[in-house]
Parts: sequence; C-alpha cells; structure tokens
Amino acid sequence: MRRSISWLYLVVVLCLGIIVGTLCQDFSDDETSAIYIVTLKQPPAAHYFGEELKTRTRGFKHAGSGRLTRWDKPRNTSRTDRRSGSYIARVHDSLLRRVLRGEKYLKLYSYHYLINGFAILVTPQQVEKLSRRKEVANVVLDFSVRTATTHTPQFLGLPQGAWVQEGGYETAGEGIVIGLVDTGIDPTHPSFADDISDRSYPVPSHFSGNCEVTREFPSGSCNRKLIGARHFAASAITRGIFNSTKDYASPFDGDGHGTHTASVASGNHGIPVVVAGHHFGNASGMAPRSHIAVYKALYKSFGGFAADVVAAIDQAAQDGVDIVNLSITPNRRPPGIATFFNPIDMALLSAVKAGIFVVQAAGNTGPSPKSIASFSPWIFTVGAASHDRTYTNSIVLGNNVTIHGVGLAPGTHKDKMYTLISALDALNNETTIADDMYVGECQDSSGFDKNMVQGNLLICSYSIRFVLGLSTIQQASETAKNLSATGVVFYMDPFVIGFQLNPTPIKMPGIIIPSPDDSKILLQYYNSSLEKEGHTKKIVRFGAVASISGGLKANYSVSAPKVMYYSARGPDPEDSFLDDADILKPNLIAPGNLIWAAWSSLGTDSFEFQGESFAMISGTSMAAPHVAGLAALIKQKFPSFTPAAIGSALSTTASLHDKSGGPIMAQRAYANPDQNQSPATPFDMGSGFVNATAALDPGLIFYASYDVYMSFLCGINGSAPVVLNYTRQNCWVYNSTISGADLNLPSITIAKLNQSKTIQRVVTNIACNESYVVGWSAPYGVSVKVSPTHFFIGSMEKQVLNVTLNATLSSSAASYGRIGLFGNQGHVINIPLSVILKISANSTNSN
Repeated sequence: MRRSISWLYLVVVLCLGIIVGTLCQDFSDDETSAIYIVTLKQPPAAHYFGEELKTRTRGFKHAGSGRLTRWDKPRNTSRTDRRSGSYIARVHDSLLRRVLRGEKYLKLYSYHYLINGFAILVTPQQVEKLSRRKEVANVVLDFSVRTATTHTPQFLGLPQGAWVQEGGYETAGEGIVIGLVDTGIDPTHPSFADDISDRSYPVPSHFSGNCEVTREFPSGSCNRKLIGARHFAASAITRGIFNSTKDYASPFDGDGHGTHTASVASGNHGIPVVVAGHHFGNASGMAPRSHIAVYKALYKSFGGFAADVVAAIDQAAQDGVDIVNLSITPNRRPPGIATFFNPIDMALLSAVKAGIFVVQAAGNTGPSPKSIASFSPWIFTVGAASHDRTYTNSIVLGNNVTIHGVGLAPGTHKDKMYTLISALDALNNETTIADDMYVGECQDSSGFDKNMVQGNLLICSYSIRFVLGLSTIQQASETAKNLSATGVVFYMDPFVIGFQLNPTPIKMPGIIIPSPDDSKILLQYYNSSLEKEGHTKKIVRFGAVASISGGLKANYSVSAPKVMYYSARGPDPEDSFLDDADILKPNLIAPGNLIWAAWSSLGTDSFEFQGESFAMISGTSMAAPHVAGLAALIKQKFPSFTPAAIGSALSTTASLHDKSGGPIMAQRAYANPDQNQSPATPFDMGSGFVNATAALDPGLIFYASYDVYMSFLCGINGSAPVVLNYTRQNCWVYNSTISGADLNLPSITIAKLNQSKTIQRVVTNIACNESYVVGWSAPYGVSVKVSPTHFFIGSMEKQVLNVTLNATLSSSAASYGRIGLFGNQGHVINIPLSVILKISANSTNSN
C-alpha cells in the first residue's frame, strides 16, 4: 500500500529535522520525559448512568440561518452534566499537585466519560510516584496509531433494497449520528452540504457536540449535516512534531483520508464525481441522510497517538454519537497479558456499554496470518474486498502487441497510430542525463526539444520517486502538454518491485504500465525500432508507433467480491506471544478497493489526486465506513438495537458467494495477487461479504451484553488486576467466567480443541413466528453436532443452541465449517466455525 511507503518517507523527513517541535521546552533538560495515559480507580461517568445516558442529552440551539457555530449552541456539553467533567478534571489536578508538588509536568487531557484518567508528560521517576498512589489504577505509555462510493451503493444493492426499506435515499440514515475519528474533514465539500435537497435536515436531539471555529474552519463550517467538529493533538504537540502549517490545529482535513471516509459512510447522494476534467458518475454515502460528527486525531505528517485518540473517542461518546468509525489501527500489537487491554479498546468497551456501535478497520498488513490489528470482540472489525468495477486501458504497439495498463485517461484517435519518443531521446542541447538523472521522469518541460515531441507519444519513467511524491503524474502530463505531445506513456522502473498502482487521473491520452515485465516489452520494441547512423549512433528515425485505448469507461465484468491482498487476516492474536484468541476476526468484509469518494481541497495523502475534489483510494480504511453507514440504516430501523445486535444483523446475513455464484476468493500474495488466490476462509473474510438489504431483516439476533464481555475478560488468566484497573469492577462479582468461544457471538472459533467441547449460543427472534431447520458442515478433523436440529420460535422468544465439537484427528492446521439456520419465512442465519489446534482422544491415549 502507498501508505506504508509514504510513512517511511515521513519518518526520514522527521529524522532530518524538517518538522520542528515547538513545545516541551520546559522538559529539554530531561530527555527521558514521555507521555503516559493514567487511569484512576474511580469509575468514569459512563459507568454510572447506563442506558439513562441516551435520555439525558441536550439539543442544539439554532441561529436563524439554520447554521451552527460555537456561539449559538452548547459547548463542551456531554451526555451527562458537563459539570461532572470539570469536577473530575479538578480531582485530577488536585491529585497531581499532591503527588508531584513543586515538580514540572504537563497534563494534556482529563478523561472522565469512558475512562477516568488523564494523559500527562512526566519523567520515569514521576511515573513511579503516580503508580504508587492508591488512587491510581493503571499507567500505560502512549503509543502511535496510523490510518488504515460512485458504484458501491449499486454493488451492495442499496437503491433497490436497503434504501427502499428506509423510504429511499432521501431518508436513509436520517437522525443517526456517525462519529469519525480520523484526519478531519473539508467542510466546503458538497458531499457534506445541508442545502442540496428540498427536504431540510432535522437535527438529532440526542447530540450535543461542539463545532470548533478556527481560521481554516470558520464559523458556518458546520450545518445540519455536519453537526460537530473538533480536533485533538495535545500528545503530538507535546512531542514537538506538530507542524501547524501542514497539519492544521483545527478540524480541517489537510490529509484527505478523513474527508474520504466521512463521505463513504454519510456523503450526500448524487454528487457529481469530476476528476481531471472527466466525469465518473455520481457519488453517495451508504447512509446519505445521516449526520456527521468529526473528531480529528490523526495528521498527515505523523499519524496519531493513543492519548489523542482516546480523548476523541471520549468526546464523541459524551456528545451522543450513535456510531463510531475508526479507520485507524495501532502501529504495534498492544503489550500485556492480552491485546484487549489497551486504552483505546477499553475506552471503546465503555462506548459499547453506552450503546455506541464501534467499527474499526482490520488494517492493511495482510495477507499473512495473525496480521489483524483490531482485536476485541466488542469492536466490529472490517476487512477490505474488491467490487466489480474496474478501470483499465491499453496500448497497442505497431507490432500488434497489446499491453494493459492503468490510467483514468482518454485514448488517442482510434484509427491512428502515433510515434513513440522516449524522454531520454528528446533532450535539448542544453540538457544531459548527467545534469539531471531524473529527467526521464518528465517533470520539467524546459529540458526537452518541443519540435521532437510535438504530436507524438512521450515515454516517461515511473520510479520510486512517484511513490514518495517527489515526482507526480500531474507534473509529467503537464510537461507533455507544454511540449504539445499527443499523449504520455509511463513504463515502470524495475526497482519499483511489487508496487500495486491504482488507476491515476490523466487529463490527456495516457497510460501507466504497472508491470516491469510489460515495461521491458515496450522498451524492447521501442529500441529495436530506432534507426541510427552507423558511426555517430545518432537517431535518425523513430520507428515505434502505438495507439492508446481510453480508460475512462468502467468495466463491470470482473469477478467480485474478493478479499484484497493487503486486508489483514486472522486468527486474532490474543497476546504478544501470538497465542490465538477464541474470537473471529475480521468480523466481515466490505468494499475497500478502488473507492471513489470525496477528497479534501488541500488533501495530499494521495499525490495523484492533489487539487481534486474526489479521489479513488484503496484500503481497509475505506471498507470500515461502508459498514458504519450501513449500521446507521440498521440503527434507524431498529432504534433499540444494542451494538451487539447491529453486529449480529450484519454478520449472520453476510454473503458467502461472489456475483457469479462462486466462492469468494482471497488474494494470497502482494505480487501478482490475482495469480495467487484461493477460496476465502473465515480468517480472511469473517462471516462473509456485507449484505446491506438482508441485514435489515436478520430474523434471529445474537445478543452480548457488557457484563458478558466482562465475564470474558475476567476469564483470561491473570486478568483480574488489569480488569479492576481499567473498569473498577472486581472479577469476583461475576460468579462464573467464560472463554472467548463462549461469548454469544454469531460465530464460533476455538483456538485449541482438546478432544471435545460443547458451545452454547442463544438466539432471539426479532421477526414473526418462524420454524427453523439446522444444518452444518464440519471443519476438517472435527465432528459437529447441533441440537436441536429443528425448532419453532415465537416473536421475541429465545432459543438455546448446543454445539458439540469433537476432534477426530490431531492437527495444528486451522480448518473451517459452518452452521446454517434456515427459516420457513426465508431467513437464513450464517454461523462460521473455525478450529485451529485439534487434539483427538486417540492421540492422547497413544501418549
């Protein structure tokens, strides 16, 4: 993925000292100072109020224009009383004064809603003092995090399905607030306007957020669509890596990523997608009438930090969002006895307790096993899949060889061939390769002979410098335009190995050949067609000709969906020793590859789309907001659904087949991924590919409560002190603990099956009375029995299912099966089975 390469480049930039720190000067005499997240033993506000939180909120006040500003609505309000927040902050300050009296420290945040604690810059000696206090429960070193649709509504069947059930796109998601913890938003984008429809937006009364006003985010930036916007950067600023000229100390998105994810989830319907002067259809979010609240905690220069992310999540929960989308993942696996015990996941556990559905990107570290970067069962983890729209073009050479490439560009005249001229052969008398070793990248027209290039196809080199943003397609095409070239052809530098190039907008006829092998074929043909003088070797004739077929028209014939090579995979690692958890991850896959969505006017995350209002981006970051938007449709139809119920509806109705009826495939390699694929397993795709329409009529639901998650956490060996530290609840309160396999999830995963195990699942019927038949396929090396095999269940009644698994052979290879519940009213419930280590009775006896 481009992100990972760009990240390395930014690290180099940081090391060169280009980004200069502005704070922490008081700590310059102590280089060991660091930022820690400290939690206290007193429970946070969310743990006091439970379901009452939803009813104790305050609404907006509105100016006559209908616009919202920081002056005409409540500021810093919460689901509880905002005075509780300031009181807890004073308690934090009092504790710090007592413990660190007379010493220098810097408190960055007071957390009071989801966790009770604070982020602070201190020395190791001061940390030791704090950790010894009886009021202090837990101290964690701050860690870094990173960021991880014109056609997808149609591919998901929304216009004829889910949107129709919600009254059409003009009401789909109305009243639901999606909170996005990301890189901010460009409020000027039409995807977030509130005046494009004759039907005015209502304002959700349960939301009480704030809209910051800054130079980049002026008064009036928020409206009835974009109803909240804040930024959190204290940890980054304290570290001295915040660059205000690039990162913007405001909710404004200087990166592009946040604007993109927000529009995927909630962007307005019918917004024209025009890029490089070409029209690519109209865009829409999954829940186009839902509301957006933005909590900027990531920045283009450095990513982000847990302290800022926790502050953003804490504020989003206080404000009253219904759904939180996190297209971000930690840079490393959390240390400790279990991956679940980290400040972000524990804050999200409290958010789930408050009724907030949490969606997180799986991460872009696939396709290796255990690469998943979203761990906890209360978080809905989404992997990335392709959809059936592709953009391809090709170049036909004079020797009748056709080479396929990428490029969102028009073609040349279909009945004409044009001369090919390499940039290296079109230098003027003042330019040599010795003077400019990168001249072949066509970044400056002054080095070329216009008379040679005019009317011809200019061949340029695509090198690693394009990947790093040092050279751009835009600048090369501008060079070709200045030289009056008919078009531009890019061949791939052989040093750019395995890089997967997304379609790139080019205003003139053009193509990028992404394969080094195909690039060699082009150059061999070109060089063999040159005529040179025998003595001087001067070129006297350019004999190579070609034509370019356009890449502006989409192709919908490809097989889809398939799991993308970069999408992170299970099994879920329970701890830093890579022991497997009894929890299925990812939960689901959704469209994440080649997604058209809104782009910030100053976005620089994708060099190819700088200055454009839309961008085509790939990643699990794009998959997660698809599910966040679809979850808004479920929440709109079923307001009383808990987060677990929403997740269950999405999971049990997921599709197991691609559009041609075959199995969903998973790419297995970074290089040549379509030549390295096989049927997807639950560790690749979770329950399957999201089915938005079916999720609105799931039939049966698997419920899991906060107390069940607590019983699971308490069942982890040695977890009692950590649970107490984070939640202030004693594990002895729970009469019995459970394993991950015993959580009432819509899946069953067993990391270690020692001979035999019986699992229970409880389903609740939210539809009409129905009779069900149970069927199953067993994982290899395992026998399965489910009882009952038939049952009748009345509306709102429960049914217990007993699933017994027996190891029939010993094996350490994961194997997979599935349980299906088939209702006579048409409901089909899909429950994936995954068993990793199997120890049979025969194996035990022989030892």
